[in-house]
Amino acid sequence: MNEKTFFGVLRLYKNLKIVALLTTIAMVFVQIGGALVTKTGSADGCGDSWPLCHGQLIPADWPIETIIELAHRGVSGIAIILLALLCIMALKQIPHIRETKFLVAVSFGFIIIQSLIGAAAVIGIWEGDFVLAAHFGISLICFAAVFLLTLLIFEVDKKYDATILMIGPFLRYNTIFLTIYIYFVVYSGALVRHTDSSLACMSWPHCGPESIWAVNFYQWVQMSHRLAAFIAIVWVFLIMIHAIRKYSHYRVIKYGWIIAFTLIAMQAVTGMLSIFTMVNIFIALLHALFITLLFGLLCYFIMLLSRSKNNTK
Repeated sequence: MNEKTFFGVLRLYKNLKIVALLTTIAMVFVQIGGALVTKTGSADGCGDSWPLCHGQLIPADWPIETIIELAHRGVSGIAIILLALLCIMALKQIPHIRETKFLVAVSFGFIIIQSLIGAAAVIGIWEGDFVLAAHFGISLICFAAVFLLTLLIFEVDKKYDATILMIGPFLRYNTIFLTIYIYFVVYSGALVRHTDSSLACMSWPHCGPESIWAVNFYQWVQMSHRLAAFIAIVWVFLIMIHAIRKYSHYRVIKYGWIIAFTLIAMQAVTGMLSIFTMVNIFIALLHALFITLLFGLLCYFIMLLSRSKNNTK
């Protein structure tokens, strides 16, 4: 390889990193934007028209609900374009990495599914709180795939000596089952939003002054989510303690689980503050952000597990 070719490859790889970073940021905004649309009741901001808004390319009126809905559609459109570009560039430049093709397929496939579900909800084809709650979970998988692809491009594994790890069965199986469990916790949280159960219980940690537990459907949705979240916090804490004691020589494991516990703790704090602040929008968006980052981190742990070797710890 001559000097001109070398610097050409280097420049292309730098461009790939830029596109990967922009796509990841865009996907974060897609996640937060979806939560904002639900929290502000802006899902009908463009009526039942898609991709038009109230049957127009440029709507005549611009209430805040319409602005939020159009902004979310715009960010989602930009994310699809960036992701398509990222997928093409990744397949050309890093096809030798074993996870590349899988992550490309998952990320692009799920963002299309996410967009179609969003469109179907707008025009009334796909309705129902339990069905719409899955929308956030689908976009979460898409974000996780983009996030992992970005970590591969930035060669995080090599920087933190995480190319080959020796992981025992306790950490291995708990990481896998916790990630699956967190996904259901996310679904229960989305169900809280879509069923308008955010303020069904006005106290914390109990439901209310006269009712420790739930007495109606909306309170059941709210309290079930709280219980599921509490179990997740305890679970992450126990895994973190195990990781610190048994895997302190692996920085990516030790500090990774410390970050994971920090994220889920902040998730719990913002959930509590949402009750005390009557669902402040900023706090609600932070609530969505923390769980998005946590799920991405857990998926990264699973990718490391797929590369690791078993030991008896």
